[in-house]
Formats: sequence, C-alpha cells, structure tokens
Amino acid sequence: MKAYIRTLKGERAEDIDLPSVFAEEYRPDLIKRAVLALQSTRFQPHGTNPYAGLRTSAASWGSGRGVAQVPRLKNGSRVARIPQAVGGRAAHPPKVEKILVKQINQKEKQKALRSAIAATVCTDLVRERGHLFEGDLPLVLEDQFEGLTRTSDVIAALTAVGIYADVERAKSSKKVRAGRGTMRGRRYKQRKSVLIVTGDQPLRAARNLAGVDSVTVNQLNTELLAPGTQAGRLTLWTASALRKLEGY
Repeated sequence: MKAYIRTLKGERAEDIDLPSVFAEEYRPDLIKRAVLALQSTRFQPHGTNPYAGLRTSAASWGSGRGVAQVPRLKNGSRVARIPQAVGGRAAHPPKVEKILVKQINQKEKQKALRSAIAATVCTDLVRERGHLFEGDLPLVLEDQFEGLTRTSDVIAALTAVGIYADVERAKSSKKVRAGRGTMRGRRYKQRKSVLIVTGDQPLRAARNLAGVDSVTVNQLNTELLAPGTQAGRLTLWTASALRKLEGY
C-alpha cells in the first residue's frame, strides 16, 4: 500500500510504502471486545457493608401468636433484619467481590489493535464517525512536525493538510453532561477529533486543542483508535511513527 509524506505546508514531499499492518483484516467484533475490556479496568468496585441491616437483636416469636413468623425486636414488635422491613438488609446488594474486569485473549487483543490501525486508512469508516477532512488517507507529515512547540504552529500545519475543521467541529460540540456526572469530575462532554501519533515524544503543543489526543506509537491502544468501540478515527501520523509500526 502506497502513501506520501506531506510537508508542514501541506505539499507533497515523497512517496512511501505503508507498513503491512495497514492491510490487516477489519474486525469490528474484536475491536469492540478489546475496547470494553480496556474500559472495564477503570471500574471502581463498590458494595454495601456485609452486616448492614443485620446488627439487631430481632428474633422470631415463633408460631401460636397469630402473627407472621418474622424477626422482631426484643424490646418491641417492630420487624427487623429481613429485606421487606424498614431498616432491614438489602435483598441483593452490590458486592465488592464481583468480577468487573472483562478478559480478552492476548492474540485477539493484538489483532484488534492491528485492525483498528488499519481502519484509520478507510475513508468510509472515518467519514461514518463524522470526521471532517480533505484529501486522501492516511495523513502522514514529515518529522519536523514533532518539533513544533507552539500551538499556533500546530494549527497552521493541521489547516495546511485540511483537517483543522475537524478540531473546530469537536470544539463546538462541548456541552454539559446530564445527570449526576456533573458533580463527579466529568461535567462536560466533547467529541473526539484528530489523533496525532508521533515516534518518540507526544506532541505537547497539541494538548490544548479540542478533542485532540497526542500519543506515541508505543502508547497506542484500541480505545484511542476506536473511541466508543467505533473504529475509523481520523489519525495523523509522522514519518518516524510509521517506521516504528514496521514491527506490528
């Protein structure tokens, strides 16, 4: 598979051969499983106290009194301990020993990652996610892009290759989350835009752009390449990043 490297001004520099990982079979089923398995590692265990509602002197009166044989307090007749009683134990409470992490085979996880990488060059999949871009995929920039230290220079480069409109799309999508999540450190929701993949160091100058994630090749995972389990994220590669993909 062929591609070409672009300069920071968007001009065509040289042609290159893409790594074999970009020819991987598209497996949305494996990608979804890998993303859900990764997300499950962030779940926080929670549960009730095992003795909640059981710290009571309640005992049944037995038969022969014309009342239900339910546990009642020693110093009164109020029912306690059972689930249908006020202040009684919960019927089926959440338990901290519940297994929350979903498992996936190592080979399936690796194939899902390769499949998600290959999906970034499929124009139809990228457009289905709602990304805005001009020209052909994949987008490959010269290594000078990794040395940019100003956000304005990054914006100029993204504009030159025709993908900055996708950043503006993500910026306009920011809204307040509904529900209690507003009080739990996740007040806002925002769409994902460009994923910038570099060779050695993440591009720090792009971290303030709306919806943009900047990582190295070694930091790639299926959730970054397929947010929400949907593959085909708009991805910008550098030449050195593609060279490191040869071993995938």
